[in-house]
Amino acid sequence: MRAKFTDANFPRSEDGRVYHLGLRLGELANRIVTVGDPHRALKLAEKFDHNDGGIIKVESDRGFLTMTGTYKGVPLSVVAIGMGFANMDFFVRECRECVDGDMYIIRFGSCGGLANVPAGSVAVPEASVAITRNYDYDFTSSRTGDGFAKDAYRISKPVPADPYLRKKLVESLKQLAPPGSNILDTCVNASADSFYSSQGRQTAFLDHNENLIEYALSVVPKLRSLEMETFHLLHLAHVFQPSNTASDEIPLSKLSESSAVPPISLPASHTTTPSGAGSHNITPLKEKLHVATEGRRWQGRICACSAQMVFASRTTNDIITPELVGSLQDWAGRACMEALISA
Repeated sequence: MRAKFTDANFPRSEDGRVYHLGLRLGELANRIVTVGDPHRALKLAEKFDHNDGGIIKVESDRGFLTMTGTYKGVPLSVVAIGMGFANMDFFVRECRECVDGDMYIIRFGSCGGLANVPAGSVAVPEASVAITRNYDYDFTSSRTGDGFAKDAYRISKPVPADPYLRKKLVESLKQLAPPGSNILDTCVNASADSFYSSQGRQTAFLDHNENLIEYALSVVPKLRSLEMETFHLLHLAHVFQPSNTASDEIPLSKLSESSAVPPISLPASHTTTPSGAGSHNITPLKEKLHVATEGRRWQGRICACSAQMVFASRTTNDIITPELVGSLQDWAGRACMEALISA
């Protein structure tokens, strides 16, 4: 721990940075693409405008990477979070504290394809369910053979994606997709709490999961993709309570006039990347990132959906090629950014 933090309930540093993401007001846009892989985040950030005041880059001690710039003049952030429900929880809750107004979030990541969905497809699920290990199940003494025990896992009710943002995403994907691309726009996703047991993979552990995928397909209509993050994103967006009191927003450039929130400082681990050669002025970007002072905060809705690149088919064992991964990340990533700035 490099900084002094206050408030054990929701830790922040003395200059207002949240504990895990290392962000504070004025370093995050309301429109966000979240990815797992930091290299994917860097590739997406290459699509930012290069004449609009620079890029804010924040690397936290906990492994999160945030890149904030503009895309076609609109502020946009790309945040790499790693994998799983826990990291998605850090991301959504802490990002919500770093921006004012409505938030639009698209998860752009990889998944496994179910029901013969071919590798290289892009799934845009209408909803997601959670598949979680039932830790109260007796995994050792209950095992009598290599059979499947459906009580060893729980499958939740579906949580829907935001229909408006999802519609924008589907439109952008279809507009930018190369000929022959396969976009699944009527499907349901499952998010698992494990890459192995809750996704039906066989290891030396007693998991009782031999027919888990087949069982999930039988009880979840239109189930076509399996990954580890989307459900928790949609769930948190669904249960967030927006504040009731809206207020006038003030530009970030005026924050130094208020004693409630100190001016932004960027230590060594929180750097800015200039947009033009020899330029270190990020004021134009700062002025586009509107925030409000403490006591005047307005936190609006969270609108969320997901675009998932199918890296492998769990039914045919077909696996994507590295060349196709690069192509998918390029055009589908751009589609995510286009959808966000049009929302």
